[in-house]
Amino acid sequence: MNDIVEPAPTPRAPAPSILAGKVVLVSGVGPDLGRSLAVRSAQAGADVVLAARDGTRLDAIGQEVRALGREALAVPTDVTDAAARRELVRAASDAFGHVDVLMNAAFVHPPFIKLLDADLDEMRQQADLNVLASVGLVQELASTLRARRGSVVLVNSLVLRNRLPGFGSYRMDKAALLAAARSLSVELAPEGVRVNSVAPGYIWGEKLRGFYERREAKGGATVAAKYDEKAQQTDSRRLPTPDEIADAAIFLASDFASGITGQCLDVNCGQSHH
Repeated sequence: MNDIVEPAPTPRAPAPSILAGKVVLVSGVGPDLGRSLAVRSAQAGADVVLAARDGTRLDAIGQEVRALGREALAVPTDVTDAAARRELVRAASDAFGHVDVLMNAAFVHPPFIKLLDADLDEMRQQADLNVLASVGLVQELASTLRARRGSVVLVNSLVLRNRLPGFGSYRMDKAALLAAARSLSVELAPEGVRVNSVAPGYIWGEKLRGFYERREAKGGATVAAKYDEKAQQTDSRRLPTPDEIADAAIFLASDFASGITGQCLDVNCGQSHH
């Protein structure tokens, strides 16, 4: 496997006071961005509630959070289920008394097919996670978020901006998620709860690297070649790391963004301008 030019070094950890005293609920804790949202929140001073289907991963990331001197609660769950969402919020409230911030990164990527060929029943199921779960989580958390004058950050996608074929179903979901975030801001910001989105492009982490490695193993382009191809599409000539996406979310969740709501912050090293 050819050597690859790695992206710029990960920025320093967020200032330890930016989320001090806050409780952050991270939904969709996967190996890349979800983990970074949790760990960087802890580095910023927050206690963290971890939610995803994979309990083993949650436990491992919970240990990372505790190693940073913060508290962690791991709740294996399926956020597409209304009863599970209620239980998640109950568990968070029992453990910490309140929740200040929701960061939701849970999603499923539909097949790369034309929208004309997509199965509508499958699209409905995908929308349950990609759109409705976020709305349902905010509904369940609305009371504590109002009481704490908290904030919400929903993870969107560069698919909002590009015109690549085969992304029709996913583009629909992310456009709906953006509309949901804007509408939630309209409803909640008058009560002190800010709602924003971050829209990453390609994220240089375990999942993307693994995808390129598998393709190379089958005789496809090398990892280095694929990285360079995508990096050349950005102004910075590199791909952002999971930590860089998480830092943008932490900024939006913090009081440093107290005047920002209803917005979508693109984090893609200049792959698109918005």
